[in-house]
Amino acid sequence: MNEDERACGKYIEARRKELGITLRGLAGILAIAPAYMSDIEKGRRYPPEKKLYEIAAALQLNDDATNHLLDLAAVTKDNMVSADLPKYIMEKDLARVALRRAKAGKLSDEGGQEVIALIEKKVQE
Repeated sequence: MNEDERACGKYIEARRKELGITLRGLAGILAIAPAYMSDIEKGRRYPPEKKLYEIAAALQLNDDATNHLLDLAAVTKDNMVSADLPKYIMEKDLARVALRRAKAGKLSDEGGQEVIALIEKKVQE
């Protein structure tokens, strides 16, 4: 198991400890077995999307931190996309078209940041 495969669990463990929550305590909050929680933290098991959101809530993560958790979990599961995105991508033509055009045009990180800034501006209007 490489470091990427453990990143999600390490992130959860670090935040849990930062909040002073025991492994058993977090498992109790989530209504799962402590052994299952331990396996998640060690990167041996992958929680379903619903549990990821429950973990985020229990760890008092804000939206950005929750998204980071979802991204780390995708790497752990060997997924290519975070659990919260596939359905949205497949339901929205705009998302698929935008991603395919960015991929085909080899959009630079700088160009991607410009797109993100434009989206943020539109969301705030």
